[in-house]
Amino acid sequence: MSRTKVLPFIALEGSTLLAGLANGVAMVALPWLVLDLTGRADAAGLVALVSGVPMLLSSLFSGTLVDSMGRRRTSVFSDLMSAVSVAAIPVVYFTVGLTFTWVLVLAVLGAVFDPAGVTARESMLTGVSQATGLRLEQVNGIHEAVWGLAFLVGPAVGAGLIATVGVQAAFGVMAVSFVASACLLALVHVPGAGRPHHEARPAFWSGTLDGIRLVFQDAPIRDVVLLSTGVVAVAYPVLGIVLPVIYQASDDPVGLGAIVMSFSLGGVIGALTYSKFGHHAHPRGAFVLSMWGAALSLSAFAIWPVTGVMVASAFAGGLLLGPMNPVINLALQRRTPESMRGRAMGVVVALAYGVYPIGYVCAGLLVEHLGVRATLAIFAAAGIAVALVAAVAPALRRLDEDPQREDPEREDPEREVPQREDPERVNSGRVVV
Repeated sequence: MSRTKVLPFIALEGSTLLAGLANGVAMVALPWLVLDLTGRADAAGLVALVSGVPMLLSSLFSGTLVDSMGRRRTSVFSDLMSAVSVAAIPVVYFTVGLTFTWVLVLAVLGAVFDPAGVTARESMLTGVSQATGLRLEQVNGIHEAVWGLAFLVGPAVGAGLIATVGVQAAFGVMAVSFVASACLLALVHVPGAGRPHHEARPAFWSGTLDGIRLVFQDAPIRDVVLLSTGVVAVAYPVLGIVLPVIYQASDDPVGLGAIVMSFSLGGVIGALTYSKFGHHAHPRGAFVLSMWGAALSLSAFAIWPVTGVMVASAFAGGLLLGPMNPVINLALQRRTPESMRGRAMGVVVALAYGVYPIGYVCAGLLVEHLGVRATLAIFAAAGIAVALVAAVAPALRRLDEDPQREDPEREDPEREVPQREDPERVNSGRVVV
């Protein structure tokens, strides 16, 4: 493969790594900043809660924005606005003085634009596959592995920045990272990345509703999205709420960090393994195995909550869960029209973002009223229930189909719209992407 062909993929994943690292740093730096300003842990929780609502809403509409503005433009715009939101924190601090209200406003601003960038990057993967000749399984697996690596390393980088240059400087580094990410995204010229012609741009409200209908009317997509959302709802609250309660009580942050890093590392390796061998596997089998990976690791947590066992089971769970997101991407890429890909991706992102606060609240209430062991048992049972549904769901058998390959003339709901050249895609009589 020539260097020219692979350059867009390198640029996209370099951008993904930089943006993911910046978000990983923010996971540490933002609550640290709030604690510095207020000295109150509930204030840090309030920032997460308040920014979660606009993030959910913006992620729902992000797909319509992607399909209207174009994937490359949207991703560049999203990263630049994220850069503005984090750069404003040290600017305000050194000028008018930073208050908790300022942090709240700027955190909401960053949350509004972040989902659009995630959706736009995911929507460009099909074009990357076409431009490079790589299989979709390879592209999806590598992309999810890069995301996982960024969020594995990002918090450690954030802690190091706070310790060496201070929390305000950490936000400056994040801003530079987002700007560099936007610059790399500008190099991603692949099929479908440019702005659609005027007639194909969806209306804001009706376009969003079209995306929701598209996801929920196709049974295989609906089931794979809902089941993966269920896994997120039971696995991540255990990592984010229940385990911190256990290890805070024993004053062992190292043990907690080992479990979380083991889970993330397993996810990265699992995604890379799927990238290498996924084309030999049936998507349904890989997806169902991912569901059981989460269920069995949660069961191990509940049965034997000892650090060594939980580190090993977290790695195994992450390893088996690694193919989940690549399979979701593959299902959307195979079963949705290209012109509506952004809207379909936006619904998936919205569900993932929306389930976090619900799961976290449920986990917190259960721990308070029933205790840690009972909460772990409940979440393990819920994980097993999700895996059992995945194993018997008839619609998931159709994940192994490739409708576009079987019927290349499959009707696109927007195909009847006349295609006109986009000035951005024509250069001296030569069509470029």
